[in-house]
Amino acid sequence: MEYDLNAIVTPYVTSYIREKTKQSDEFLAGLEKYAAENNVPIVEPETARLLSVLTKLKQPERILEVGCAIGYSSILMSKGLKEGGKITTLEYDHDMVMTARKNIDAAGLSDTINVVEADAKDYLSYIDEDEIFDIIFLDGPKAHYVYMLDDAVRLLKKGGLLISDNILFKGMTADDDHFVRRKVTIINRLRDYIDALMTHPQLESSILSQGDGVTVSLKTVSDFERFGY
Repeated sequence: MEYDLNAIVTPYVTSYIREKTKQSDEFLAGLEKYAAENNVPIVEPETARLLSVLTKLKQPERILEVGCAIGYSSILMSKGLKEGGKITTLEYDHDMVMTARKNIDAAGLSDTINVVEADAKDYLSYIDEDEIFDIIFLDGPKAHYVYMLDDAVRLLKKGGLLISDNILFKGMTADDDHFVRRKVTIINRLRDYIDALMTHPQLESSILSQGDGVTVSLKTVSDFERFGY
């Protein structure tokens, strides 16, 4: 069967939340309109607000994002950066990279946000531990999350946040009655990823039915502590 578009939260609750979660930033609102008109996937409005709140609470010096698209969430998160903070965002699609760079430049953030054209699954393994991050936001290919987890944890500071979007995937991750057979690989890997998050010895994680499902994971144990140094 096809999945129910309202499988995670009932339509009237979603409508109410979105009615109360209007984007007040004119530039970001313009990007939301562009994304809707051009069928570009960006974070849901309620997830965008969660990202904004968490970033402003954390006031990070460095953010790593996987899945830049048109640059919407990078620009959103930049508003919570500590003064002089930087964002590295990874995107595989060349056209998206060009669009994101154009939008980031128009927002006056070219010195703050660096868009790297790369396959994140491979690129993460090349980043040195000297480049650790306060927040890592996963919003790229969902089937790759489970393969990026070890590197994400390695590159996260103790006390840092790992935020993963689309984790419930229209309810399919949670319930076989909403399962679309052609999505079996993605769903099984997302289930493996959630299991790994919830049992990871260095993380404390929460699953939220926000937007398309979000996990927020706090790194509670450093790599040195894990290995008894």
